[in-house]
Amino acid sequence: MTKLSGRIVVASHNAGKVREIGELLAPFGVEAISAASLNLPEPDETEVTFTGNAELKARAAANASGLPALADDSGLEVFALDSAPGVYSARWAGGGKDFKAAMARVWRELEERGASDLSARFVCVLALAQPSGVVESFEGEARGRIVWPARGDKGFGYDPIFVPDGYVKTFAEMTPHEKLPLTHRARAFEKLIAALE
Repeated sequence: MTKLSGRIVVASHNAGKVREIGELLAPFGVEAISAASLNLPEPDETEVTFTGNAELKARAAANASGLPALADDSGLEVFALDSAPGVYSARWAGGGKDFKAAMARVWRELEERGASDLSARFVCVLALAQPSGVVESFEGEARGRIVWPARGDKGFGYDPIFVPDGYVKTFAEMTPHEKLPLTHRARAFEKLIAALE
């Protein structure tokens, strides 16, 4: 496995996700380039696991760019909803990426089930693909609970309804500096760095 160095394509068109991964890579002197800035197409996420989708996206970006590519597949699993939305977290937001509607759906489905268990976790799988075809994957999680109504205007996705264990603020109420070390993405990244070292 090669060391992290030079430039890596972040296989995402989600600006918030690209920014977070870029911040995680910065201390290693690695320049994160978004797939969007290279006009790389977004492959269809046809796999049924976070790992499958992350590896699919990383391979596609590495093949198209000739550079190492880092892809993330992540989502929210709400235990009382049988771990939904899970790998379909982005799809719950629809083509217009309407996460307000997706968050409202999470709460509506919890209410319909009369759920008292509001525990949930964010899951992230990072896949690092080399142009040679070698792919390695690393999973991280952040456990917490769902709150309603949504709170905060920072972050992205489901952040306004997720409070990590041991905290009272939602991810969307935290500054990026407060939030990043607690995230599923940071925990997956720690495993990736450990493997590279």
